Amino acid sequence: MEHPRIGRTIAESTPVFTPIVRPPADAPNVLVIVLDDVGFGQLGCFGSDINTPAIDGLAARGLRYNRFHVTAMCSPTRAAMFTGRNHHTVGMGFLTDIPIGFPGYNGRIPKSAAPLPRILRNVGYNTFAVGKWHLAPRWEQSASGPFDRWPLGLGFERYYGFLAGDTNQWTPHLVRDNGFIEPPARPEDGYHLTEDMADQAIRLILDQQQATPDKPFFMYFAPGAMHAPHQAPRDFIDAYSGHFDDGWEAWRERLFTKQLEEGVVPEATKLTARRRGCSRGANSAPTSAGCTRD
Repeated sequence: MEHPRIGRTIAESTPVFTPIVRPPADAPNVLVIVLDDVGFGQLGCFGSDINTPAIDGLAARGLRYNRFHVTAMCSPTRAAMFTGRNHHTVGMGFLTDIPIGFPGYNGRIPKSAAPLPRILRNVGYNTFAVGKWHLAPRWEQSASGPFDRWPLGLGFERYYGFLAGDTNQWTPHLVRDNGFIEPPARPEDGYHLTEDMADQAIRLILDQQQATPDKPFFMYFAPGAMHAPHQAPRDFIDAYSGHFDDGWEAWRERLFTKQLEEGVVPEATKLTARRRGCSRGANSAPTSAGCTRD
């Protein structure tokens, strides 16, 4: 950077201003949605008969992948996504709540692993996180911190959500930025966490775009809705009354047939066998011959 020339007077001096970091003009806005405990076939765009019109619309205008891998657990998936590294290399081989004292399993992302939101913030993005966090050990989730593994500590400028692995959808333990807050309404007023988080995410983006429409944003959105506790609004439950009465196995087979028809999975794909259980012999001991698969 050019250095200022300082003379005896302003007229003899040349100021130099610190440049403002700006991303490229074509830098995209980025929205990352993480859904815990959602199966490969539970979205309409992957063959499901569950109604998911918003996500189906995104898929229709984008790309679908049928060989996308995750760690199948909350904290490790988030750690790998935010750092771009194998979850064991950033201490998250298991849930952040349960460190076990061995390399790769201490439940803490090291400071040496630069997280994506911090990288994007440093090149001129606004960075927002809304929803489930689950990347700070339980003993670091108090009102006194430490806050370096909370969302703002890992590079997000704004945060609204819950820090733990789950929370009550009607009366959640809510955090805004670096402090705990009360829910904005009560269950008897119609409050539900998922709707609240969607409203908060929209508000953050609207405020940012109104103030700096030429500046890109990175939004991480992670509702806890499909994770336990399963507390869907009554109208969502009633809409599927009787829909799954023939059982999970029958639904699974219908789904797979539809995935084949729509090309979601390759034509020669076979449905994974399900273990049916073991029969018992006369002495009530389980017999290997009685263990069958369909």
